[in-house]
Amino acid sequence: MLPGDKLVRKPRVRDLSPTTFEVLERRVTSRAFSSPAIIVVVFVLLALLGTLLLMAPISHNGDGFAPFSVAFFTATSAVTVTGLIVVDTATYWTNIGHGIILALVFVGGLGFMTVAAFMVTVFGQRVSISQRLLIRETLSRDQIGGLQRLSVSIVLVAIGIQIVVFVLFLIRFLFIYDSQESVFQALAMSISSFNNAGFIFFPESEGLAAHQTDFYILGILSVSIILGTLSYWVVSDIFSKRNFRLYSLVTKIVIFMTLFLIVIAALFIFISEGTNSQTMADLSIRNKILVSFFEGISGRTAGFSTIDYSSANPATDVFLALMMFIGGATGSVAGGIKVTTFFIIVLAIITIIREKSNVTAFGREISDDTVRRSFAVFAVSLALVFLCVLALSLTNSHILVRDLAFESFSAFGTVGLSTGASEELNLAGRIIVAITMLMGRVGPLIVGLKMVVSTTEGVTFKYPTETVTIG
Repeated sequence: MLPGDKLVRKPRVRDLSPTTFEVLERRVTSRAFSSPAIIVVVFVLLALLGTLLLMAPISHNGDGFAPFSVAFFTATSAVTVTGLIVVDTATYWTNIGHGIILALVFVGGLGFMTVAAFMVTVFGQRVSISQRLLIRETLSRDQIGGLQRLSVSIVLVAIGIQIVVFVLFLIRFLFIYDSQESVFQALAMSISSFNNAGFIFFPESEGLAAHQTDFYILGILSVSIILGTLSYWVVSDIFSKRNFRLYSLVTKIVIFMTLFLIVIAALFIFISEGTNSQTMADLSIRNKILVSFFEGISGRTAGFSTIDYSSANPATDVFLALMMFIGGATGSVAGGIKVTTFFIIVLAIITIIREKSNVTAFGREISDDTVRRSFAVFAVSLALVFLCVLALSLTNSHILVRDLAFESFSAFGTVGLSTGASEELNLAGRIIVAITMLMGRVGPLIVGLKMVVSTTEGVTFKYPTETVTIG
């Protein structure tokens, strides 16, 4: 050291004590809202709110409050966009009641597509990876970014389609009803059809059957139903790329399965009901084809009907039960296990039979995780339908099992077709069907999403493998 220098000793890093900070700000975590169960909570709250509104004296034609069972069943049917009824919608409810039902249908249909995207932005400030996976799977999307823009786009597209459908219906209804009635019927049909709700507000006692041979009404109705059964991403893919080879795998599967099921359903109904004197036998060949295609489209997801299914052949009921169980596309307003799930299951079975290792479709390999989730959704959904049939058989033994089974498949698929059994259900039966409608709306989704979340967690150990004899 030189003269005048000072020796400064500094503590070593290991000698330094850690610095602690006290965070006084209270942060609200969004972890509670990452669970798929929040979707059930949203729909239950909407159904209860609708029940209270429909019970009000101003909502129905009659004295006092509407019965709880009627209001709850109708509200649940509306918010799950099912369309099953226990009273005549057009005559039992007032104009205010009609407005409440349509509002529930609109919010229920739109909410199903957007609730996952909105819930994390409304209740939390940070979006976790698990939450993004939930939303991605719900909306059938590959990326996990742009949630707010995505939700806005979905809302605008859905509203835009319904406005166009409203105008098209209004043009036709102005030739049938007065101006005020035409506006209401066009609005009701645009909301009910796009959301595949199946609610009818026609003043005619025959309902939609009064327009059984109207090509214009059934045509617009069919197009609106089909658009509702497709997810936002499928519709976006179709209009943006306009080339089948450029579509995503999901879009290709949805388009193929939708067209295939429509044609098969129409052909089956034409053969099964074409000679049935109580349904289609008296129609001309042209009208038989029209009705067959419409029932094949609506019978899968929407529940609008121009024929009396209580008089249909048993084979028709069995076939439509399968169609309702399959449903529409993932991320759409349709219920059921979804067409992609069914497609993957069929492919997986074919792959196993042919003793191949990989499941492929349209030049793409489908992951083992997706195959497992598909089988899980199928098994759980089938179990739910079976439990519904069993519970209804115990509580409503006065109704034929055939009718109870058809009603169960219709409720789970959120379709709304009925052989008339819903009106004969007691209080317990109505509650059972209402729960089935709710589970059909969100149950398969929750199973799939729960498995998505679980795959993000690491496996700490693995058991030894051992062969089990099957078959």
